[in-house]
Amino acid sequence: MIDRAFWHKRRVLVTGHTGFKGSWLTLWLTGLGAKVCGVALPPSTHPNLFDLAKAAEGIDHYIQDICNSKETVAVIRRYAPEIVFHLAAQPLVRASYRKPLETLATNIMGTAHLLEALRGLNSVRVAIFITTDKVYRNLEHPYPYREGDPLGGHDPYSASKAAAEIVIASYRDAFLREQHVAVASARAGNVIGGGDWSEDRLIPDAIRAWQKDEPLHVRRPHAVRPWQHVLEPLFGYLILAQHLWHCPQDAGSYNFGPLTHEVATVREVIEQCQCAYGTGKVVWCDGDEGPHEASWLALEIAKAKSVLGWRPRWSLTEAIERTIRWYCALEKGADARKLCEAEIVAYERLP
Repeated sequence: MIDRAFWHKRRVLVTGHTGFKGSWLTLWLTGLGAKVCGVALPPSTHPNLFDLAKAAEGIDHYIQDICNSKETVAVIRRYAPEIVFHLAAQPLVRASYRKPLETLATNIMGTAHLLEALRGLNSVRVAIFITTDKVYRNLEHPYPYREGDPLGGHDPYSASKAAAEIVIASYRDAFLREQHVAVASARAGNVIGGGDWSEDRLIPDAIRAWQKDEPLHVRRPHAVRPWQHVLEPLFGYLILAQHLWHCPQDAGSYNFGPLTHEVATVREVIEQCQCAYGTGKVVWCDGDEGPHEASWLALEIAKAKSVLGWRPRWSLTEAIERTIRWYCALEKGADARKLCEAEIVAYERLP
């Protein structure tokens, strides 16, 4: 469970706070009473959750590139965070094919610059680096990947995140453990939830198409992914930070995903979205369009369940229904921040 007293007035740094997951995390931390400092580039889409939910209110908000080492170090040293969540990244597989060097620079060197900024910083006790479920060398085997499985990546995005994992482990072992900083990497599945307008993401693409009464073109309907509501991994990150504060010896990598039987194909997700939305035209493609993407991916979450007591709380069906309701409510004029806060409250009330 989340310990509200633990987070009250806790100094927390969030990189990538202007993104989809970063905005949700910032709102959650603010609601817990944490003192949040955010460092990120401007939001990459219009509309975007960060602006709609007024996530900058009540935090120290910095727009800058984490690859600018001098400025990043200056902000972090001045703020002196106790806990760090690193979410800043180029997060899209298809975009990484178009901009491989930018993806590598952001995801590898951006991570390295942040790690370097933490060296010698006496205030920090816990640092959580968010990577992805795609860090594993995906051989299309029909079993969920465990934290100890080999890393790899066919596309530049996956490769960049796998490389970042090696850099994170290196800094943990070579520098930060001796500094008494608990460093962990968190590997989450495909997140869904209200407020995502990123390109080439399934539900945002569906919402954009259906709100215009246009058909959604689905590239790979048979691809299997570990779908989960965005609050599921964010809850995991918060619980992981609490745990490592008291048990730094458990630092390492952790998977956060749905139960194995809850993984689903793209087609199954879209059909549930159609039911929740009430309509929606779809054009099913043959699966050969565009660059290579893995056809099967799932995560083993036994470690997070055993060490942290974390487990998924919402089924895929409920996650989809809540996501679609969020977008529909926003389209009808609801306040984005209130929608997010209501979702967080509902999630926290679960046993």
